[in-house]
Amino acid sequence: MVEPVPVPAPTAALPWWWALLVPVLLVAVAGAVAAADAAVTARAAGRPDGLAAPAREAARLLVGQRRRTVAADPVLWRAGSVVLPVAAVLAAVVVPLGSRPVADLGIGIVWFNAMEVLAWAAVWLAGWGPNSVLSLVGGYRFVAQGLANELPHMFALTTAALGAQSLRVTDVVAAQQDLWFVVIMPVAFVVFLVSAAAMAFWGPFDAPVGGDLAGGAAAELSGVDRLLFLGGRWLLLTAAAAMAVPLFLGGGAGPLLPAWAWVVVKTGAVLALLVWARRRFPTIRMDRWTEVSWMVLVPLTLAQALVVAVVVLVQGGL
Repeated sequence: MVEPVPVPAPTAALPWWWALLVPVLLVAVAGAVAAADAAVTARAAGRPDGLAAPAREAARLLVGQRRRTVAADPVLWRAGSVVLPVAAVLAAVVVPLGSRPVADLGIGIVWFNAMEVLAWAAVWLAGWGPNSVLSLVGGYRFVAQGLANELPHMFALTTAALGAQSLRVTDVVAAQQDLWFVVIMPVAFVVFLVSAAAMAFWGPFDAPVGGDLAGGAAAELSGVDRLLFLGGRWLLLTAAAAMAVPLFLGGGAGPLLPAWAWVVVKTGAVLALLVWARRRFPTIRMDRWTEVSWMVLVPLTLAQALVVAVVVLVQGGL
């Protein structure tokens, strides 16, 4: 007699307010790190107003007038500023807040990467829409280095999914009950952080918005548009730091504190590391970064994925 296969109990529906935790926590963590970064900058410059600087700058941009250019495409121009923070929030909906994400998608890792690519397109729109030479060159700079950013990033994501044999983020967390993936796939972890900073055009990969092109893709953004663009940049970086936690750092695993608190603490630690790297290293020339990405990072991530695949096959008895 064949025994029936047990059917898992349906997961209880999340309360409506659970969905609000993603943007609230994302903004809170990004705002806290931005304020700390501004305080360090002000202290280095001998100014005592570091913590108040982000709030004062945000207020200035809120009341500022929008810049206008000749023959601009206003739809694409404004869309670039709006889509960037929206894409960052949508990317974070698959990150478990403790034990459960807002959206426990079966293709959560693919969804996260797709939202990052959407944010990447938003930067290009912000550069294209104003019909300005400087912003257009900045936007195309980002497009030019996009593939060099995306390939190692995608392979790092794939390696974590391969280790868990699932594209569901909660399955990746569950696969790390005995050992975190950062221990068995350190190359993928490092490449993920480096490529995530590059996808968020964060220093030392901030050439698309660099001062050598008078602001790059954001050259013509002002007022609320610039505030959304800069805030979206911080949100995108925070979402990438948060995603590193379930992929490589065991999710909410940890002693004493509840799972959601460990997710916040680990996210803050990863984000602090990325902010430190911006201060530590100068902006890398695009041609040199592209060469390093293609010649070093891509082969390393492929080799890491191959090692993980062999381990998975051996453990499966194949």
